[in-house]
Amino acid sequence: MNTAPAVPATAVTDLLDLESDLSPEELETRDAVREFVDRRIRPNIAGWYADAVFPREIVPEMAALGLLGMHIQGYGCAGKSAVQYGIAMQELEAGDSGLRTFVSVQGSLAMSAIAKHGSEEQKQRWLPGMAAGEIVGCFGLTEPTAGSDPSTMATTAVRDGDEWVLDGAKRWIGLASIADVAVIWAKAVDESGRARVRGFLVPTSTPGFTATPIEPKLSMRASIQCDIALEGVRLPADAILPENPGLRGPFSCLNEARYGIVWGALGAARDSFDAALAYSQQRIQFDKPLAAYQLSQEKLVNMALEIQKGQLLALRIGRLKDAGRLENHMISVGKLNNCRIAIEVCREARTMLGGNGITLEHSPLRHANNLESVRTYEGTDEVHTLVLGQHLTGISAFR
Repeated sequence: MNTAPAVPATAVTDLLDLESDLSPEELETRDAVREFVDRRIRPNIAGWYADAVFPREIVPEMAALGLLGMHIQGYGCAGKSAVQYGIAMQELEAGDSGLRTFVSVQGSLAMSAIAKHGSEEQKQRWLPGMAAGEIVGCFGLTEPTAGSDPSTMATTAVRDGDEWVLDGAKRWIGLASIADVAVIWAKAVDESGRARVRGFLVPTSTPGFTATPIEPKLSMRASIQCDIALEGVRLPADAILPENPGLRGPFSCLNEARYGIVWGALGAARDSFDAALAYSQQRIQFDKPLAAYQLSQEKLVNMALEIQKGQLLALRIGRLKDAGRLENHMISVGKLNNCRIAIEVCREARTMLGGNGITLEHSPLRHANNLESVRTYEGTDEVHTLVLGQHLTGISAFR
């Protein structure tokens, strides 16, 4: 069992009283998701992680909280603010990154793709069921040889009369083996032979679509990531997402997911800090608690400072997003910084637990392992560094 304590109303790491900058609606969102995590995730996550189980039974509860497609307006979605969505992701990831990832893949990727780029008919068909948790979606962009550079994707969609025929492979696709619909990005080849990246809605029951979970994993064990094979998958002409052809289509969805990570990573860091603080106050060595030693206090202070700075950054980015002023490079600032500091906080917290810290009785090492994936997906540290380098210098160093 995970023995990390439930988080009090005001986090110990809130050294600057940021809570006072949150609206009543934002605090209500925080408290509702935090209660769900304390009640449903904390008591069970060690077992789910150890057994590599994604708990599908909690999906209806997530839907009832309005977490699926939380930031989308209409179609049964909650239509909450960017800051409310970020707060929810932070609280979920305090439980586990893999369970936050479910909400991200479902809402920020699959549902956002349909909401941003789909036809009204496509939105009506898919979004209400996805918001209710009755339909699970996935987002197929990454390929075995096309990760950080999706422009090199090899998956193709060729027009054949009134149909599209998809062939190719995708890798590291969250939820694919339990999904009902997949948003697949492919180079669509028209009659003239011209190719351009387009999105397609693929019911996973379509012949030629196969999803295979990637196992075993050392990270994100309470989540599902898959290989997808597309072999002569035939779709009707209206399966294509009609809006925003080109890579800007999937990139706009990735930015939604990256935004959630800016907040989510801090949840893992905060939970690890709380576990280390509680342990250090209870563990007696040389006749006094670990928390009474100067080196222990230095570690706690450094961790709390980094979490607080990351929180300031997340809140600033959220406010900019709600104001319609968020630029792409700003998301890279948040994703790069907060993933970087979160994994270091989790590792440092583990050191305060000594040998006990390598067991699933405590959360920091589980969080650190999960963050190896979070730090990698939706843009590696290196990619976000180059995005910011280009913004600062005006020179692209990607090639």
